[in-house]
Amino acid sequence: MDLSDVDFSYVAGIKTACLSRTQLVSLFVEHIIAFRSGKHTQPLTVFDTNGHGISLAHQDGQFYNALKHADVIHADGQSVVSFSRWFGNKVIPERSATTDTIHDIPVQYNGEVSHFLLGGTQAVVEGCAAILANTYPNFKIAGTQHGYFSVDEEQAVIEQINRSQADVLWVGLGKPKEQLFVIRNKHKFKIPVVITCGGCYNYITGDYARAPKLMQNMGFEWLHRALTEPRKFLWRYLTTNPHAIYCVIKHRNVRY
Repeated sequence: MDLSDVDFSYVAGIKTACLSRTQLVSLFVEHIIAFRSGKHTQPLTVFDTNGHGISLAHQDGQFYNALKHADVIHADGQSVVSFSRWFGNKVIPERSATTDTIHDIPVQYNGEVSHFLLGGTQAVVEGCAAILANTYPNFKIAGTQHGYFSVDEEQAVIEQINRSQADVLWVGLGKPKEQLFVIRNKHKFKIPVVITCGGCYNYITGDYARAPKLMQNMGFEWLHRALTEPRKFLWRYLTTNPHAIYCVIKHRNVRY
């Protein structure tokens, strides 16, 4: 699948890809193959959207502008899929949570893909890399780097990433820092695919727990997070969920 084949739905004014999990992986793989052959020279930048992201985008103009420069924004939250059905111009077929996508690539594509994991503490990112490499023989680790680097160290980190010759760069710095980092340095990356992934590494290491499948399917993973880690997530969801709904309704006819 090529980027020109992708349909988009506007959810709260955010241009969101109408892609299944399988189609999303296909898009990544095709871009990697094309990049390796020299057909593409720019990375495919992939962001995600969920209730928290929608709320943040309509509070933070810099973050909202960063979203406009992404090549693909996929529905990380089940709420975004539901919003597309109720208020969108097109329906998003299913949720593509980043915590699933990182597994979908080695499961759905048999070829070897190399990955660079950026973000989190060094212990978490290295632990995540070890788990993925041990679980999937075709998940090659090109490198890891914790997310606690300064602005002065940013260029050195980018050079480290480029030297790794990874196919996919995962950026887990949290919203909006990770999106701003990617857009600010997009022209510097010599990597086929760049994907923002928030706290994905912590779910793989088991530091954060995924909700039961039923809650995920019903769109209540946020509730599970809020109840299991109230200090980190409860206030966020109590404030951002209602605001996200308001933004979806208010901006239902907005298209950037």
